[in-house]
Amino acid sequence: MALPESFPRKHVHTRAIDYRGYQRQDGLWDIEAHMTDTKTYEIKNNWRGKMKAGESLHEMFLRITIDDEFVIKDVIAITEHSPFEICPNIASAYKSLVGIQMGPGWRKAIRLKVGGIQGCTHLTELLFPMATVAMQTIWPLRKKNTNNLENEPKKRPTIIDTCHAWASDSSVVKENAPEYYNGTD
Repeated sequence: MALPESFPRKHVHTRAIDYRGYQRQDGLWDIEAHMTDTKTYEIKNNWRGKMKAGESLHEMFLRITIDDEFVIKDVIAITEHSPFEICPNIASAYKSLVGIQMGPGWRKAIRLKVGGIQGCTHLTELLFPMATVAMQTIWPLRKKNTNNLENEPKKRPTIIDTCHAWASDSSVVKENAPEYYNGTD
């Protein structure tokens, strides 16, 4: 279902974000993000001059390489287009995320390393959903390969109690992780 029709309006700004997950041949995983900001009208920028409608004010790329335990092994951040000449200079700060594990405390760990003046608002915001993209990338393939799951110790899935559908007393948990279901029948 789409949003209901709104009051008459004029389109002025678009932020497009694309996330993709990749399984690498070396056993690691790449999670990538690409973000652009564009205006529907011409703007003047003190550094770049006159910018045409549709030209990217921001364009950023971010790749996080993780292992099966969701531990960051490498980070590549690139600012291709920005409103200020200084913006791309902070990209190397994102290497400080190497060694952090995606999971509980993910957002806090990001803020500690690259929050505020230690990073770029836009690159940092791209990081937050990457844990979810990583789970969506890795878990279905791990579940499909039952040989890997049989050798792993059984532990409570971290997704439980993270949203309405995955509440520990929901029908979703009862069906998909019945040993952790605590609802009443």
